[in-house]
Amino acid sequence: MAKAVRLDKFLADAGKGTRSEVKKIIQKGQVQVNGVPAKKPEIKVDPEKDVVVLSGETVGAAPEFVYYLLNKPAGCVSATEDRNDRTVMEYVPSDRKGLFPVGRLDKDTEGLLLITDDGMLAHELLAPGKHVDKTYFVRVEGMLTVENIHNLETGVDIGEEKMTMPAKVEIVGGSWEGAGDSQSGRVRIENLPEVYTELHLTIHEGKFHQVKRMMAAVGNPVIYLKRISMGPLTLPDNLKKGECRLLTEEELLRLKG
Repeated sequence: MAKAVRLDKFLADAGKGTRSEVKKIIQKGQVQVNGVPAKKPEIKVDPEKDVVVLSGETVGAAPEFVYYLLNKPAGCVSATEDRNDRTVMEYVPSDRKGLFPVGRLDKDTEGLLLITDDGMLAHELLAPGKHVDKTYFVRVEGMLTVENIHNLETGVDIGEEKMTMPAKVEIVGGSWEGAGDSQSGRVRIENLPEVYTELHLTIHEGKFHQVKRMMAAVGNPVIYLKRISMGPLTLPDNLKKGECRLLTEEELLRLKG
């Protein structure tokens, strides 16, 4: 038999917002329990017996695991807590316990970050032997030569025991194509070097600062870095920087497929 819980906790655990957010929703009369408007967040509900409706939508009991997609902005760290810096968890619209970022993006790196409490799935995505593809939009200094592309696609020495695994390189822009860049959504960026290259780089490992180290190894230091896909997940064009939402059913099916 399920244990009765506070209404605000029930809604927060179901992914309907943080505790403070759902409290406001309840107080506005947007939640019904068994057909009766509920205006107190502390009332108890039985997930197995009571019918909770939020703005016309029936809310089921909290799922075993939840999965959030964050478009990480620069300036925050990929950690659950940090004494000095803002963390990615501050962008997650939930107070659910046990959530954590799957892998890490550097403080100055932007883009796709999965946040969940599903440890088994996180292991499947991060285990070195799984070789899950991760694709980045990268802007680097200088012209990326044919030789540099060949080196990236066959493996480079980044100071570890083994060379990196072969990467996939796709040139998508640069200084010779003007200042436009559809991927980052900008029209013009200030303080760019006279010559730069923009590329999509797909890697299959997750070494520390790997993309930056790979590009430095071929003589093209990174100016800007953004992860645009990880495994079957792709960063949606309509998910703005700093926005975070639950995965759609389609995304979840791809992720677990």
